[in-house]
Amino acid sequence: MTDVVFTADFASESQWVAGRSWAYPGGGPTNPGDDKLDHLTADPAHSRTGTFRATRRTDGLWDTGLLTTEGSAEGFAVRTGDRLDARVRLPVGVGAWPAIWTWRDGGNEVDVFEYHPDNPHLLEFSNHVRRAGRDLRSDAVGPGGLVDLSVTFGRRSVVWSLNGKRVFSDNRGVGVGWYASLIVNLSVSAGRYHPHPDAATTELSYTVESLVVHRPVSLPPGG
Repeated sequence: MTDVVFTADFASESQWVAGRSWAYPGGGPTNPGDDKLDHLTADPAHSRTGTFRATRRTDGLWDTGLLTTEGSAEGFAVRTGDRLDARVRLPVGVGAWPAIWTWRDGGNEVDVFEYHPDNPHLLEFSNHVRRAGRDLRSDAVGPGGLVDLSVTFGRRSVVWSLNGKRVFSDNRGVGVGWYASLIVNLSVSAGRYHPHPDAATTELSYTVESLVVHRPVSLPPGG
């Protein structure tokens, strides 16, 4: 039995902080060491509608949308036992690097998903807390496709589901007492691991249609 403890309202300034994160050096706006062309922006057109956009700048970087619960007024954090459900419309353009992930104090990272359109049928799942992950290939995944993702942050195993079917249990988990902020963003690949956008591309985007977090209910004795 679970309760809904968080329903994403990307327009909410009390839920989400836009355009900065301590997952980036100095809180941003750039992170070239992670092979990213990102220049984080708080411009609401890049994130606040639930469509996360990246637009080419004149200096070779891209203005990119990022929202995090870290430092927000509500300060929401996912914790051990929570389940996150998200419906995502994947990007089309090569160079796009969307992700939903967690972060706190230099770590506590679990990647709900990462995606690169140059590997069109592959989703990346990672537990960086206890070093586990899987690259999942599926015909249900493709550029512009709509996918339902679910991740349970279990103490002994983090469990990922795609379109209602369990696809990976890492048998590592996050342990007792884990918690972390949420990050939703669109990065742009710089070319070291995945191709950067071609010269004719000026904008990339993907959409998070919904994001909800459920938490187990502790029933009283006999309940």
